[in-house]
This record gives sequence, structure tokens and C-alpha cells, in this order.
Amino acid sequence: MFTKDFLWGGAVSAFQVEGAYLEDGKGLSIQDVTPHGIFSPPQETVTEDNLKLTAIDFYHRWKEDIRLFAEMGFRVFRTSIAWSRIFPNGDDPEPNEAGLRFYDEVFDECRKYGMEPLVTLSHYETPLAVAKKYNGFLSRKTVDLFVRYGETVMRRYRGKVKYWLTFNEINSILGAPLVSGGIWKDPESLSLSEKLQAIHHELVASAKIVKLAHEIDPDNRVGCMVLALPIYPLTPNPDDVIEAMKQEQQNLLFTDVQARGYYPAYVKRWLRDNRCELRMEPGDGEILRHTVDFISFSYYMSACASASEAEKSGGNIFGGAKNPYLPSTQWGWQIDPQGLRYVLNRFYDRYQLPLFISENGLGARDVLTERNGEKTVDDDYRVAYLRQHLLEVEKAMEDGVEVMGYTAWGCIDLVSASTAQMSKRYGFIYVDRNDDGSGTLRRYKKKSFYWYQKVIETNGEYLHQDGFM
Repeated sequence: MFTKDFLWGGAVSAFQVEGAYLEDGKGLSIQDVTPHGIFSPPQETVTEDNLKLTAIDFYHRWKEDIRLFAEMGFRVFRTSIAWSRIFPNGDDPEPNEAGLRFYDEVFDECRKYGMEPLVTLSHYETPLAVAKKYNGFLSRKTVDLFVRYGETVMRRYRGKVKYWLTFNEINSILGAPLVSGGIWKDPESLSLSEKLQAIHHELVASAKIVKLAHEIDPDNRVGCMVLALPIYPLTPNPDDVIEAMKQEQQNLLFTDVQARGYYPAYVKRWLRDNRCELRMEPGDGEILRHTVDFISFSYYMSACASASEAEKSGGNIFGGAKNPYLPSTQWGWQIDPQGLRYVLNRFYDRYQLPLFISENGLGARDVLTERNGEKTVDDDYRVAYLRQHLLEVEKAMEDGVEVMGYTAWGCIDLVSASTAQMSKRYGFIYVDRNDDGSGTLRRYKKKSFYWYQKVIETNGEYLHQDGFM
């Protein structure tokens, strides 16, 4: 059973919906020079083929969109603040008032409908100047810049926002150092020592934000946000089991430090085996003890681990061996609803902290049709996907796991982070925009819109209905 105060809602990020990339004093971010997705190299200049420059124009249509979220019954709306809207270059002497005012209006509108904002401070959107000038979180200087930015917005939105996340999918820095850590350096030349140093800087910055948030407002609750990727051994071969353990530890490192307040013992071996050194400044150990109030995570897929080199490719977007028991999405992401129950139990057994599922959804090619004179999308496949996952969440709660809420990704169609496409659609709301940039940007309710509305209205009871009409 879902608790009475369960936070149902949806999630987006600033760079995937806002557009208006240079309006009202905003500076450039790394997203403005990466038009082909998070794993593609950046360009030196902004080019018009970047869909994110306009995205879905939430910057000018936020009232309409929030009204639609309220119609679905959202109790929480997860979004992010574009750092370069507040400090255009990251190290400006004063914040940009127009940027601060924009988010004032967005959060006020959410609260008007009784919707709690859940705000991510860094969602793959480091100011471009910080990336180029400081190499992002490779530099200790960026810690200070990020903390100043965080303090600025937490003071500004005191009483409007009480749920905060520090870094989106912080563990993705291992595979996507530019978008996750603002590191401008060529990833091929980036050493493991450098990645680990940048990770340490982000972990210190996150802990400093937790400390500040509690000082600014004792009601503030701060969570970490990780990409949850349960790792199964491909076979019962003990070599595969040990390989799965090692891969899982690379992800658990981030939650271990943010939830427990210190580096686990296996990190010392990892450093030693790879001949890496980690530079810690005096006081870092004490700062890390400022741990998060809850753990949030994205969940899209599981992965399999194999000790055999021949089996290590051909799995999901994040690598790993292909699981022969699971179907895949149109983009090759394997679908594993039970993995969500597994990871919820895994996190809760390890940390005994409240959990928040801040991203989960199905990217698919939707087709706009017409019914009863209105345009819509018959996305039964999305309803089936979300229903299967939410039923596993309910099972986890019956297992005794404390789950605070669930924000479906992305609740309105947006520009995909991984592919920079519009055609990879996640939303309950169809946005008329295409991969070539054409379209009216009009919004249309999909079939899943009404299904999710019913799920929220019944606090999850509707999930036990076999069909949806």
C-alpha cells in the first residue's frame, strides 16, 4: 500500500525543457555546445542544430505546463535550476536577478496548486565558462563556486522549496565526465586519478550544501541523486559474481559517502590497485559527515556482469552483458520492473534512509492520432511499463522499504539527454516538436495522462485494474 502522504509527480530538467538559452541574462552552459547528446564531444560554438536551445519552450509556457501537471494531480514536481541562469559565468560577483525571479514564479505557481517543488541544483548543466576556465570539478575552485550558487538559491527560495537534490546522477561522472562533472578535458586523456579527484570535489560540495541547507532552514530536506543500476552476475560462476560485486561498488561509492559520511574500505583497495592518489584538504573528512536526509535515484534498467571479455558488450547503454531474460525498448534499454524492487530493498537494507524514485519512464516513438475531435497518443505501452514498475514499488513498500515518492520521467515530452532527440518521448503530454526542429509546440494529452491521473487520485489503487479505458 502507498502511504497517504506519498509524493506522486513528474520530473524534468531545465536544459531539456526551458529553451530561452540566452534570454534575460542567462549565460551559456555545457548543454548549449553539446547538440548530439551527453556522450558526444562538445563543440566550440553554439550551432542551430541543438534542439535544447529552444527545447519545448517551458521558459515561456510554464504556466500552461504546471496547470496540466496539476490537472493530473501532481503532489510534487521535480525540476532543476540552470546554474548559468543565476550566475551566467559561474563566478560572477552578483547573481542574475532575472534568473532568480523566473524560478520564483515557477515555484510560486507550483505551490498555488499544492505541488511541492523538488529542485536539483546541478542537472548536467555546468556553466560553460566554469568548464573552460576551471575544468569543472577537477578544480577545487568549482566547489566554492557551486556552494555559493547553492546558498544563493536556497536563501532566495526559503519557504518555497524544502526538497533539494545536489547532483543529478552523480555517479555518471565515470562515463560522462563533461556533462556530469563539467570537465572540459578530452575524456580519453582523463586519468582515473583525475576522475576520482573530481568525484571527491563533488562529494565535498554536496556535503557542504547539506550543511548549509540545514542552517538556512531546519525544514529543508536534502537528498543525493544517483543512477541506480543493479548489477546481476551473468552466470553463477563465482568469477561473474565477484565481477558484479566490483561493478556494484563503483556505484555504491557515491551513496556510501553521501549517506554514511565516509569513504568505505573498498575504495582504499580500488585506489591502491589502480595506483591512484586522492588529495583531501584539512577538514574534508569532517565535512563529509554532513549526510543526506534521503536517497533519490533514477531507475531505467539493470545490467549483467561477466568476467569474460567476450560477454562485456552488447548490453544496455551503460555497458554490461545482455540479459537473455529481458525485453528491450526501441533504444535498446532492457526492461526490468523487478529490478526496481530489488534496488529499493538493496538501498534501504544498506542505509535505512527514506528513498525517492526521482526518475523512471519509457522513451518511445509516439504517434499522434485523433479521437473524438482531439489529438492524442494511444500509448498503452507506456501505461504497461509504468504500471509494472509501480506495482514493484508497492511490493517493496510491503517488504518494509520507506519510499517517499515517485516522479515519472519526463512527465512532458522533452529533449532526450542521451540522444538529444525529441522523437524519444517519455511524457504524459505530447509536445508538437520534431527532431528537425519543426512543429507548433502545442501540447496534447496522451492516453497515459488520464491513466496517471487516475493512479494519483486513487493513491495507487488503480494500478490493480488490468485495463484502462
